Amino acid sequence: MDKYHRLKGQRLTALFLIGCLLFNYPLLLLFSTNSAIWGIPILYVYVFISWAVLIGLTAIVIETRK
Repeated sequence: MDKYHRLKGQRLTALFLIGCLLFNYPLLLLFSTNSAIWGIPILYVYVFISWAVLIGLTAIVIETRK
């Protein structure tokens, strides 16, 4: 396995761990309020944006070439 593939694996592992932290209960509890943005609860906005960012970063890591 060359250095490039090892680095890609490390980046994907880091994204996985970041995802685990973003969707962990204590952090979700911070956004579990009665407030809303444009009528959408803040928790839903946080979860959707976090999910979209993780998917985007994963796509960038996977599609990046040498």
